[in-house]
Amino acid sequence: MKLHLHADSARFTITGHGAGFVAVNGREIRTPLAVSPDHLVEPWALVGATPTAEDFLALISLPETSPAPPSLVLFGAGPRFQMPSPTIMAALYKQGVGFEAMDTPAACRTYNVLVSEGRSVIAALLV
Repeated sequence: MKLHLHADSARFTITGHGAGFVAVNGREIRTPLAVSPDHLVEPWALVGATPTAEDFLALISLPETSPAPPSLVLFGAGPRFQMPSPTIMAALYKQGVGFEAMDTPAACRTYNVLVSEGRSVIAALLV
């Protein structure tokens, strides 16, 4: 599916997604990734096969997210929704960061909407 963002104030937008890829600024990425309006982490290096609280804490602590962490992390769990560990949400909430999990296509669409609203968001996506 090809996506279009009306307001292009972000440097990095999700421009499409499909079986086995997410496109950022028109470039297909086939590895786990994290994207914010100003930064792209590709590949998103995970400790194991399933993301842990440490993976997300490392993501919001990257120098690129300074001076402050995002207000929200969107987690795209792949083509089908999988409930992440409750420890992830608890760890991010302790840092003052919201967390929403959904399937990757929904996370891609939600990310673009939030970016167009000027929200401080990171989408952490499994493809």
